[in-house]
Amino acid sequence: RGVVEATSFLMLSLATMGALALRAGPLVSRGASTRLSALQMSTFATFKTSKGDIKAELMMDKLPITCSNFADLAKTGFYDGLTFHRVIQGFMCQFGCPHSKDPKSPRAGTGGPEPGSTYTTPDGTTITRTGGNIPDELIEPISNEVGTLSMANTGMPNSGGSQIFINTKHNAFLDYFDPSTPSKHPVFGKVVDGMDVLLAIEKVPTGQGDKPIDPVTVNTIEISED
Repeated sequence: RGVVEATSFLMLSLATMGALALRAGPLVSRGASTRLSALQMSTFATFKTSKGDIKAELMMDKLPITCSNFADLAKTGFYDGLTFHRVIQGFMCQFGCPHSKDPKSPRAGTGGPEPGSTYTTPDGTTITRTGGNIPDELIEPISNEVGTLSMANTGMPNSGGSQIFINTKHNAFLDYFDPSTPSKHPVFGKVVDGMDVLLAIEKVPTGQGDKPIDPVTVNTIEISED
């Protein structure tokens, strides 16, 4: 797939989402790509899928708005029973749309959190999901390397919500700090165990719209801290 075509697969449908309520988010950029090994992370997410478990570290100290949004949705059961609605071998695996609980729904891939819902960051700040979206947290220039968790969006600013994708290839063209591409997909975690499960999901047969023919379900996501 070409870069433009591949990027479009990470975008939600603007037509079905309706008008976006956008707001300014923290948009500070700091230099070159930060190496993942140098990041200190202590919050973990364990994805209990129908193919097995995938454990990831969340970069809560680096991207508290993004990570707290994801953790809150996981803790409240938002992701329970959802399916991977888009899987592209050699690219990524995407999930997080509430409509994907019915894997045959034509709306799978277009939804997000409840507009106006709130959550709290570690420092006690309350964030409102305006229009079901959260602010872009373009703080740490971390590349979309293999095994990283990244936010899906509509291609518009501040339009991420609940949908995420896990990279199965180093997709540097999705990095927000790459001046050669309009893509802005912030990385907020990385897989630390269960890459074999992720790669098994990546290889499932898919049909129209890159939906798995046999649904792969996220039974639940457990959040833990060490």
